[in-house]
Amino acid sequence: MKTKKGFVLRNVCGENIIVAEGKENIDFTKIISMNETAAYLWEQLYGKEFSVDNMADLLTEQYDIDRESALADCHELAKQWKEAGITE
Repeated sequence: MKTKKGFVLRNVCGENIIVAEGKENIDFTKIISMNETAAYLWEQLYGKEFSVDNMADLLTEQYDIDRESALADCHELAKQWKEAGITE
């Protein structure tokens, strides 16, 4: 999977949100907010091909979390990103 071109992470008033850039991505019906951990992953993976395993590797390197929990959390996050239309 890969982050979709035209979506960038911005910090607005202390809130991490994904902002669509370019006419083809403008859709103001939904704002995609990310917690600190999801924002960290987005920054590390932006513009790169990645898998849930790659995501879990980043989590276990950065945070005190076991591999099994990291994989479960990353599966859920990857699903949410796909449903939001910000990955392909």
